[in-house]
Amino acid sequence: MRPIRAACYGTATALVTLLACAPVAAAGTDTDFAHAKGGDRVITLIGHLAQQTRFPVNPGGSPAQGDRTVFRSDLFDQVGNHVGDTGGTCTTTRVDNGGAEECIVNYNLPGGQLTVQGMVFGILNPGPPPSFDNAITGGTGVFDRARGSVHADTIGMGTRRFTIDLDS
Repeated sequence: MRPIRAACYGTATALVTLLACAPVAAAGTDTDFAHAKGGDRVITLIGHLAQQTRFPVNPGGSPAQGDRTVFRSDLFDQVGNHVGDTGGTCTTTRVDNGGAEECIVNYNLPGGQLTVQGMVFGILNPGPPPSFDNAITGGTGVFDRARGSVHADTIGMGTRRFTIDLDS
């Protein structure tokens, strides 16, 4: 997700891995996900970066507006069960003041998908990828018409905790 950081850190969204935090609720079974449509719900997932490719505007040069990263992460519940994956793209929109990326990410989960979009700031600062909050823009299946937000924190190399807060 970042043209300037080592691939092992993952993307700001892998995030999604982002993505991406103390657990609030487990999301390990189809039943847990099915209730997401009925009211406010918090789902906590752990994402492990599985694949990442960078497409720099200036190969071998400094970061530039328009640099792009494509990524995929595997998603696990709090007890380590594989529950889905996430994938997306991030485009560098600013290289000054720590840099920024605009990301579009899809979470493939039991019962449906969630789409997430937003900005990630501080991507060019030294250290682990920054935490971020992005908006849930929609979904399919049990997540049809989903709204809410996703908060992501880096918890290890190539690993993020995603806290998905679904609004009713």
